[in-house]
Amino acid sequence: MRSVRSPFWGMFALAAVPLLVLGVFFVLPVAAMVSRGFVVDGHVAPGAVLEVLARPRIARVVWFTAWSAFAGTTLSLALGLPAAYTLYRLRFPGRGAVRALLLVPFVLPTVVVGVAFRELLGEAGPLGFLGLDGTPVAILAGLAFFNITVVVRMVGASWESMDPRPGQAAAALGAGPAQVFRTVTLPALRPAIVGAASVVFLFCATSFGVVLVLGGVRYATIETEIYLLTTNLLDLQAAAALSILQLLAVVGLLVLSRRTRPADPTRAIEPRPPAPPTRRDLPALAITAAAVLFVTAPIAGLVMGSLREDGEWSLRYYRALGQPEASSGLTASEALRNSLVTAVDATWLAVGLGLLIAVLATRRSRSPGERRVRAFIDGLFMLPLGVSAVTLGFGFLIALDRPPVDLRDHPMLVPIAQALVALPLVVRTLAPALEGIDDRLRQAAASLGATPVRAWASVDVPVMYRPVLAAIGFAYAVSLGEFGATAFLARDDHPTLPVMIFRLLGQPGEDHYGRALAAAVVLGAVTAAVIFVVERLRVRGVGAF
Repeated sequence: MRSVRSPFWGMFALAAVPLLVLGVFFVLPVAAMVSRGFVVDGHVAPGAVLEVLARPRIARVVWFTAWSAFAGTTLSLALGLPAAYTLYRLRFPGRGAVRALLLVPFVLPTVVVGVAFRELLGEAGPLGFLGLDGTPVAILAGLAFFNITVVVRMVGASWESMDPRPGQAAAALGAGPAQVFRTVTLPALRPAIVGAASVVFLFCATSFGVVLVLGGVRYATIETEIYLLTTNLLDLQAAAALSILQLLAVVGLLVLSRRTRPADPTRAIEPRPPAPPTRRDLPALAITAAAVLFVTAPIAGLVMGSLREDGEWSLRYYRALGQPEASSGLTASEALRNSLVTAVDATWLAVGLGLLIAVLATRRSRSPGERRVRAFIDGLFMLPLGVSAVTLGFGFLIALDRPPVDLRDHPMLVPIAQALVALPLVVRTLAPALEGIDDRLRQAAASLGATPVRAWASVDVPVMYRPVLAAIGFAYAVSLGEFGATAFLARDDHPTLPVMIFRLLGQPGEDHYGRALAAAVVLGAVTAAVIFVVERLRVRGVGAF
């Protein structure tokens, strides 16, 4: 009896801490948010939610959210699919540098991207003559900027490891390149394309910083409308009703994408190596060059704008980062220090929890019941991926403000929220590496007399140290730029740099705008440096989604 129960007891003991954290800092805030939407004056009133959703502005917000997410997904696929082929199936000088460059946008802070596109498309910007500033086109460009990375990484990894033999057999039977692609390659890639499109649509529908900076009040999505209803109008019931709608829609999308996703394609034991480009590859190369230009132009415009004052080159805006802001008396340098310290706390929380969850989800199950429990636990800890950062921050705001869980002013509240945002990415970075470890090696170490700790140190650690370092880098970069939940939770006297940048943008005057540009460059540079280090580890973190 002991041998049967032991795995279950060990599994639940390992899951105790993550389950407690998830219960207090995810289930409780989400439940409080749902309660705020359905309960009016102490009575359950479902009609209150329907009344909010019937408002004309809310209908426009819901429509714009769905339309912009679809359009952003389409644009990301149009640019990302040819780039995935070029960067994973062709061999040319500088391929690694281009792949690293196209990884950076995914983890750049959303506020930085919003500021970059405002500087690029504004009246005084290089593309100001197009008149796109403050239009839906600018928002779609910002959404695609982020999500090209997802398409390239997910589809490119599938393309790179595809079995070449079916295509070779079709060519030997007389099929042309176009027919081979249509009948063999595309069906094999369909799981990766469906998965990438699902994730991109999810990210576009829950984008916050880009839409808030580029769209303002006029072009609002559900995400930004929740923020505006809470902070500007103090209409918490309406914000809760929208949060419920978003939660149902996003979770439904996750379930639907999982059920409709085809089986994984056949993998080759020895994938075909990349080939030199030919004339037939010129369209893909041209679109890849356009994608690189699309990614670099806003960043270049942001850097140049931060170095220009009254038409002259100057570092004054960078020197001004040490000057206190008029409204709060805080400097951008202090906000950067807050971000760096907060990200450290969020990172060790996310990686510690993520490692426990990844071990739980990947250990070999000894019975069907244990397998089902492990699958349930793995899905349970992916729930934060289905809830937006704004909804999570709003839930923290209304749930953790009274005993016995009164944490509104606790310094760890922001790191905990950021850790939950980064947690799914950490798990999906660590789990594939753990799954790749043959359990027979652990059994062999145990049969030779090694203790569980010794077996773990000799078998798991040599394989896992690089993925763990990559997970640390991803979590740190995500935490540095997190804005959705932090915008709700950061104290006025302890803002992070993304919050400070948004404050500077909201204040009139060229000096505030210039300091916002300089601060955005600094934040983007720190984040990009972290990601370039992660890329050197050559771990498929983003592709794990």
